[in-house]
Amino acid sequence: MSNESIKAIPSNRLAFFPVMMFAIVMGLSGLTIVYEKASELFHIHIYFYLFFKIVTTIVFIAIFVLYIIKTILYFEEVKKEFSHPIRINFFAAISISFLLVSQLYHNDITISNITFFIGMFLHIFFTFNTLKFWINNNLEIQHSNPAWFIPIVGNLIVPVVGTTHLDNMFLMFFFSIGIFFWIIMLSIILNRTIFHTQFAPKFMPTLFILIAPPSVGLIAYFKMTLQLDFFSMILFNLGLFFTFLLFFMYKNFVKIKFFISWWAFTFPLATITLATSLMYEVTRKNIYQYFSYLFIFILTFVVFIVAYKTIIHMLNKQICILE
Repeated sequence: MSNESIKAIPSNRLAFFPVMMFAIVMGLSGLTIVYEKASELFHIHIYFYLFFKIVTTIVFIAIFVLYIIKTILYFEEVKKEFSHPIRINFFAAISISFLLVSQLYHNDITISNITFFIGMFLHIFFTFNTLKFWINNNLEIQHSNPAWFIPIVGNLIVPVVGTTHLDNMFLMFFFSIGIFFWIIMLSIILNRTIFHTQFAPKFMPTLFILIAPPSVGLIAYFKMTLQLDFFSMILFNLGLFFTFLLFFMYKNFVKIKFFISWWAFTFPLATITLATSLMYEVTRKNIYQYFSYLFIFILTFVVFIVAYKTIIHMLNKQICILE
């Protein structure tokens, strides 16, 4: 990127370019992977997958480059995010984005290998760093929110993507971390949700992150074991339960003012869609096929709404500003 291009970016807005923007890559990647699976299972035209793959790649590169520039020009702002009790959790969205891009390019072994190992090493670093931050700082219960799942339970994504890159012995390390801390984090978040003050409106969409751990856990477990057993069914049904619970709570979400956190709706919906498609692929039961069609429609609708809102707010310069 040229010096002229850098100067064209308003400095005050670039300084406030949030790390949460990588949630956009996660949402678009999830949508793209869903359409790749849909083209294989349900004969939805592959052009949809190819289109979303191009869009996701462009968005990933743009966001990554902008955040690198921010790191160079406004390092103190990045340090503030990295020491913020809530925003620190979103740094793992960077490593997860690399892992998901690796999955998008699984047919290109060079790109897939490079992005997978970058994502894997970054993610284990963010896992240890986040745990260290939690242990060394006196956090309040109001700091807890479903975004806490991202750096820790995000380890479940490594075995989903990594079966062609690493032996199961290594992948089980990440799977074990993700499953163990999913249970711990779920207890903390439910305690906060039930017994303490409600989440601020901007964090309400992050409740959808509750869907992701069991859904991704199912996919990871199946990829490593090739078994659809009792444990698999527990994971899938918990993912389905949280999905229906949040649909049942739709009134909590429909009147929320737009925040970049709206992208938290998207990736979890992609995970339950992929988990349901996997269930159909293995069992060939029609109920899973119908649910897959329903979730594909809902996911696509939600992504387009959130993307439209994001573009409108970008054009109105209402994103990347001091909150």
